[in-house]
Amino acid sequence: MKKLVYILLLAVSWPTFAARQFDVEIILFKRNINPDQVSESWPDQLKPLDMRGTMTFGNTDSLAAKGVTPLSPDQYQLTNQYQKLQNHAGFTPLAHVAWRQGDEGKGAAPKFHLVSGKDFSDRYLADGTSKAELRRRQLSAPDSTHDPELGSDITITIGQEGADTDLATDAADSEAPLYQLDGSIQVYVQHYLFADVNLDLREPGRREVIVGTEPLESDSIETETETNVQVGHLQEVKKKVEVEEFLKSYRLSQQQRMRSGETHYLDHPLMGMIIQVRRVGE
Repeated sequence: MKKLVYILLLAVSWPTFAARQFDVEIILFKRNINPDQVSESWPDQLKPLDMRGTMTFGNTDSLAAKGVTPLSPDQYQLTNQYQKLQNHAGFTPLAHVAWRQGDEGKGAAPKFHLVSGKDFSDRYLADGTSKAELRRRQLSAPDSTHDPELGSDITITIGQEGADTDLATDAADSEAPLYQLDGSIQVYVQHYLFADVNLDLREPGRREVIVGTEPLESDSIETETETNVQVGHLQEVKKKVEVEEFLKSYRLSQQQRMRSGETHYLDHPLMGMIIQVRRVGE
């Protein structure tokens, strides 16, 4: 009789021992606004995102190994929100995706590499440099470049070998996609539900670059003895600056604590993310 009671108790409590599963659904979008109109400043260059350990939704073997199941659109529950963004002139939806995963901690939970939007690799290098501007500078540059700031005896020579290397680098960069939205997301359980989001939004813009130096005009040089000191044969110079086309990255990096079943919004002046994590069976 006691054995039967133990078996019944075990059967009743079995679901509590079963691993929980969660459905994660996200919408990524950009704001239709010129970054120059936002009263914030961003650096021209960002440290590359750490994509180690990430997987894509196209890698079925990795997904299966991590116990991840992509959900079909008929299982989505944020379709209404996506359509509202799509119909609003102020926003452009970039991605809508959902998947099912377990309740692992940060060290074991799947981490996804997300890309979406336009591919800029035909116009820009990975560091944001415009290929058209780079070709223009290469064509207009002389065979040797003299830098007055380094001294009169130092000359940097651009030889055929260097040109071949540049062409090879450009060709390699051209083959790698450069998506408008690129980054990672990880949802994990650590007493509570958390989402770690690191996304870069790339937008064409313009930047100032130093392309060389040139002597100061005689009428712009101070002639007063106490403010103008001549050392040897050094000549006063000023930096030559040009404005060029540039692909700039804007980063959304945020950790969000969540409750199961609630819809959360991650904000940024130029983009945003809507995320909902639902416990399966509730």
